[in-house]
Amino acid sequence: MGVTDDGEVLATGDDRCGVGEVSGWRDVVAVSAGSLHTLALGADGSVRAAGLASPEPGALATWKDVVAVSAGATHSLGLMADGSVLAVGDDAHGQARTQAWTLGRAATGDRERLRR
Repeated sequence: MGVTDDGEVLATGDDRCGVGEVSGWRDVVAVSAGSLHTLALGADGSVRAAGLASPEPGALATWKDVVAVSAGATHSLGLMADGSVLAVGDDAHGQARTQAWTLGRAATGDRERLRR
């Protein structure tokens, strides 16, 4: 996975799980590839997903003002501008239990830095 200077997402490699189904993804500032899905952070703070372990289509609709994303094998994390962390997906080992997390302001400047 990669993002071009103009925000287009590029993918290569084994696509048996649909992780490379990113054609048409534009205005992206960052991507994260898990083993079974891919996440993209839009310049507007929105999040997109592709692949076998992608969150349900409506699960990411409420994710607004996201500044960073991370795709695990079967779960997804989003760092919000206010420092809170959202999670969806498999929680069999506690990997999506982020409700009590609040990260400092230093962690939330990523999207602005990536835009430059």
